[in-house]
Amino acid sequence: MENKKKKAERGNPAALLPIAVFLVLFAVIGIVSGDFYSMPAIVGFVIALIVALLQNRKLNFEEKMAVFARGAGDTNVVTMILIFIFAGAFSGIVKAAGGVESTVNFGLSVLPSGLAVLGVFVIGCFISTSMGTSVGTITALTPIAVGISAKTGMPIALCVGAVVCGAMFGDNLSMISDTTIAACRTQGCEMKDKFKQNFLIVLPAAIITVVLFVLKASGGNYSVQGDLSYNFFQILPYLIVLVGALVGLNVFVVLGSGIVASAIVGILVVQKFTFLQMFKILGDGIMSMYDISIISLIVAGVVSLVKENGGIQFILNAIRSRVRTTRGAELGIAGLASLVDICTANNTIAIVIAAPIAKEIGDEYGVKNKTVASLLDIFTSVFQGIIPYGAQLLTAASLAAITPVEIIPNLYYPILMGASAIVFIIFKILPGQRKTEKIEAASEIAQQHEQK
Repeated sequence: MENKKKKAERGNPAALLPIAVFLVLFAVIGIVSGDFYSMPAIVGFVIALIVALLQNRKLNFEEKMAVFARGAGDTNVVTMILIFIFAGAFSGIVKAAGGVESTVNFGLSVLPSGLAVLGVFVIGCFISTSMGTSVGTITALTPIAVGISAKTGMPIALCVGAVVCGAMFGDNLSMISDTTIAACRTQGCEMKDKFKQNFLIVLPAAIITVVLFVLKASGGNYSVQGDLSYNFFQILPYLIVLVGALVGLNVFVVLGSGIVASAIVGILVVQKFTFLQMFKILGDGIMSMYDISIISLIVAGVVSLVKENGGIQFILNAIRSRVRTTRGAELGIAGLASLVDICTANNTIAIVIAAPIAKEIGDEYGVKNKTVASLLDIFTSVFQGIIPYGAQLLTAASLAAITPVEIIPNLYYPILMGASAIVFIIFKILPGQRKTEKIEAASEIAQQHEQK
C-alpha cells in the first residue's frame, strides 16, 4: 500500500504519451509536408484521446469516459466555450456591419506623413486590439504595407514586419482575442486584471519598438491613396467592447452589447443587412469558433485523463526538483508555454494544452492567477509571432510575395515582449512575487528552528 502511495506521489511519465503523440505527429507531418496546417489539429487531438483511453488498465472504459467528461465539463472550460461563441458572433456581425473596413480606414486616414512604417505599427496595434485577431489584422494591413514600401522605397520586409508587430500586440491584449479568453478562463481570473498586468509587462517592449521603427524608417514620405471613408457608428461597437471590458463589466454583457450595437448599426444606420439576414451572419460567426471549441473540449478531457494517470504529477515533480522560488516557477511556466507553441504553431491551442499544468505550478508556488494567464498569453504570442511556419508569418509572406524568413529580422515587438517579460520575472517586478518569496523564506527559517 505504501509503495503504491509513493508511486502515485512520483507520478507516471508514461501518462504523458497522449500529449507526446500529438506533438510528434503534428511536428512530423508539418515538416514532411512543409505545411504545419496540413493536418487539422482536431484529428491530432482525437488520436491523442484514443491513446489516453487505451492507457491505465486499472480503469474500465466507462470509468475513463467519466474522467474525460469531468475534464471536458469543467466550469471554466464550458464558460470559455460560451465566450468563444459570443466572440464569434460579435466578430461576424461587426464585420458584416462594415466595422473592420471603417476601423482600417480610420487608422490609415490619420497615418502620419513621414512616419509611414511607424504608423502601420500603431494602426496595427489599434486594429488588432479592436478585432481580437492577428491574422485578420495582417490580412487587412499587409497590402497597405506593400504599397507604402513601393512608394517610399522602404524595404518591404520592414513594412510587413511592422504589420506583424502591431498584430501581435493586439492579439496578446485584446479582450475578445481567443488567446486572452483561453488564458483567463483556464486560470480563473478576470480579463481586466490580466489586461492591466499584461499591459504593464509589454509597455516597455511597445515603446522600444516605436523608437526602433522611428530610427529605422524615419524620412519616408507617403500618403495612402484611395477611398479612406469611414463611419464612426461602424467603429462604435468595437469601442463599446473595449471600454466595457476595461471597466470590468461581465464578459457576456460586454460581448452581448457589442452584438446588439453591431446589429443596430448594420440594419438601421448603414443598412448592410436585413433583420432576417442577421441570423445567418450570427450563425456563420459562431461556426467560425467551432474548431477551437471542440478542440478545447477534447484537450480538457485528455488532460483530465493524463492527470488521473499521474502525468501532471510527474511534470510537477520534475519542476519541483529544479524550482525553489516563485520566480523559478514563473520561468518554468514561460518555458512550458513557449515549447508547446513552437510544437503546435497555434498560440490558442498551446494555451489550452499548457494551462492545466501551469495552473498546478502556479498554485504550488503561489503565482497569482492573473500572472499565470499573462505569462501563458505572452510567451505563446512571442513565438507565434516569430516562427516562420505559423499562420501569422505565412499569411504576411504570402500577401507580400516574400518569404517568412525575410520578415523575421524586423519582428522587434514579439522578441522585445519576451525579453520584457523575462526582465519582469528576474527582477521580481511582477505583483505579488516579492511578498510570496518573503513568506517562503520565513517558512524555511521557521522549519530550521524547529529542527534545531
